[in-house]
Amino acid sequence: MKLCWRKERRPFLASECNELPKAEKWRRQIIGEISKKVAQIQNAGLGEFRIRDLNDEINKLLREKGHWEVRIRELGGPDYARIGPRMLDHEGKEVPGNRGYKYFGAAKDLPGVRELFEKEPLPPPRKTRAELMKSIDAEYYGYRDEDDGILEPLEQEHEKKVIAEAVEKWKMEREARLARGDEEEEEEEVNIYAVDDESDEEGGKEKEGEEGQQKFIAHVPVPSQQEIEEALVRRKKMELLQKYASETLMAQSEEAKRLLGL
Repeated sequence: MKLCWRKERRPFLASECNELPKAEKWRRQIIGEISKKVAQIQNAGLGEFRIRDLNDEINKLLREKGHWEVRIRELGGPDYARIGPRMLDHEGKEVPGNRGYKYFGAAKDLPGVRELFEKEPLPPPRKTRAELMKSIDAEYYGYRDEDDGILEPLEQEHEKKVIAEAVEKWKMEREARLARGDEEEEEEEVNIYAVDDESDEEGGKEKEGEEGQQKFIAHVPVPSQQEIEEALVRRKKMELLQKYASETLMAQSEEAKRLLGL
């Protein structure tokens, strides 16, 4: 008589298993199925749809393995979630994923998948205060703004424009006052160079010209022609001495002048 052994099926829910050895058995069985499917998904020639299906099946088995690991911990077994190794691909790199969903083998090269894991370039490192101070020169404070020959012509053009606008505004206001016929008569323009005969400021010298000419006052001492010629001669002598005489001769000359009281 031949005995028929019925193969025991894995429970659909991990909570239905109450024996720790069986829970360990089902976990090892799931790991074996995951390994087979991971080996299959390495073949990029399976086609996009088959690769996506295999990747979905692997992720489903991974979730089921996690349920069995939780049940094993509840039955007094080890905590595989804490002591278990990290999940690596065939190249030894950690399996990439997005929100818990992992991609294996050829699935990582599917359209739209690679872009999910491309890292954005790191921002350039911030410069330290010392590095920033190295680039600070006269140009940083604006001392070389006119060296390029561009700013100065623009400023001159703007200055002319502003002056012309101010003159035009003054003329319009003057014509408007004259047209209104105000009681106050238009004051004559004051000659700022004219000098009142009665002014007697200290230190000033009044020079009279020909008849009919205005008088001017010099507010600083004006040297005479003779004093100017003497100053030029002294300056010429000093230039010749500095050019041809030695330091010793210069010192002797200065000493002689001091003794003579010159």
